Amino acid sequence: MNFLRLFPLIALLGSSIATGAPADNERPNVILIYADDLGIGLLGCYGQKIIETPHIDKLSEEGMRFTNHYGGVYCAPARWSLLTGMHDGRKGGWGMTGSGLVIQRDAGKITEEEFQKKFAELKRKALPIPDNEVFLAQVANEAGYATAQFGKIDNGFTTWKERVDRYGWDFHEGFYDHTRAHGFYPPYLWRNGEKFELPGNTDPYCGKMSEKGDEPVGAGGKTYSQNVFIEGILGYIRSHKDQRFFLYHPTQLPHGPVAIPELHPDYANRKGWSLAEKKYASMVRMLDDHVGLIMAELKELGLDDKTAVFFTSDNGHELYYGPKWSYGSQKKADGGKADLEDRKWRTSEDGDIFNGAGGRAGLKRSGYQGGMQSPLIARWPGHFKAGGTSDRLTANYDFMATIAELIGAPVPEGKDSLSFLPALIGKEQSETHEYVVVNNENRKMGGSAVIARDGFKLVEIERKDDAFQLYDIKTDNEERHNVATKFPERLSELKAIFKEQMNSDRPDL
Repeated sequence: MNFLRLFPLIALLGSSIATGAPADNERPNVILIYADDLGIGLLGCYGQKIIETPHIDKLSEEGMRFTNHYGGVYCAPARWSLLTGMHDGRKGGWGMTGSGLVIQRDAGKITEEEFQKKFAELKRKALPIPDNEVFLAQVANEAGYATAQFGKIDNGFTTWKERVDRYGWDFHEGFYDHTRAHGFYPPYLWRNGEKFELPGNTDPYCGKMSEKGDEPVGAGGKTYSQNVFIEGILGYIRSHKDQRFFLYHPTQLPHGPVAIPELHPDYANRKGWSLAEKKYASMVRMLDDHVGLIMAELKELGLDDKTAVFFTSDNGHELYYGPKWSYGSQKKADGGKADLEDRKWRTSEDGDIFNGAGGRAGLKRSGYQGGMQSPLIARWPGHFKAGGTSDRLTANYDFMATIAELIGAPVPEGKDSLSFLPALIGKEQSETHEYVVVNNENRKMGGSAVIARDGFKLVEIERKDDAFQLYDIKTDNEERHNVATKFPERLSELKAIFKEQMNSDRPDL
């Protein structure tokens, strides 16, 4: 069912396509590759020196690379924001379903009868989807596009077919529980509500490894989930080569714990590397190789210049192969005091061989740049500027307006999303963010943030104490110098915006 057609378009939908959007006969296919926990510093085009990412780097060379883009601080809120077009400080942004129930059933910890009872209760308590809610895939549906997703389905954590259908996906294949997606060898996956088994996989925990990452290569099962997904993606592109499609790939890579069916030959014999580091580098390289397979398929089918490809990540970097960062470890490093003022955890200084956050402060779940600044690359030959960079302030939730304008669909009214299409096609930008908002429940590690267009960034430290820091990320993207006392008026202005936006009403509803 097309939920957009349940309501008058004039009431539901706002502005039409932007100046410079393609004519109807030029509307492209769209592929959105959404990496999982991929730090911005892990890509060669963003400064990575050890792990090679030639295919993603080529996307950057032939397209545009953004340097001031923000995701969430971890998986579920980032996906909620992406799919709704709203910043995750809005009400409902944290209303996720629970996870792990399916594993309890599969592992024999609860009976099928108990599972069905608990699952029914979970669905009953799930945040209800308002009738007038519009999701990213529905925008593409309304423009006549076939829609598909492969990988970590939904926005977390437990889902089911009817819910995925409500989000607007014509086709979907992958995990219905994000906790199961922490393993790469599930006994089964879901395809349009139908369970299908993966040969050689029997572990109800889906082959999830330990945090140490020292299990043998290939441990966990026989069929690696990401190989299933890339086969499905290539097959979908082939079967839809004669119609317009929007394909979304929320990949597991390189989320840990680390697991890989075989080490990449470039890293298998690296001296001085731990097994976990070799595995992780191989996971990043597999992600890059899969991007290469997708691009090769587009060229083979004559779809290369008919397809806009976007690549980004849900949040900042996470260490699945080295020293762990936490509030407790920060206190220990600071001699028992963790004011997060002068001494923050940085991948460039604290034992990360790959420097995955590129020297930025913090990691995933942190309100600092290492936790939320993400890569963003866009490529469409002959249309998007090639080889360029943009420091335009963009956010995860901007994909809705951007894709809508790109494919000639109306932009749903009241969304926080703003299109960055004009930047891609070299047109003057009519609308830009005054600020973007990133919400973070774990406030002890540098919490939620407001990033302003002029480069000032407000970071919440303790909400109950009204404690904040202020940084000028245009000159200090590593957040080494808190300038709150130097710019008290700007601090006050951003605090007012922060308090207005956190837990604010949904203007789109």
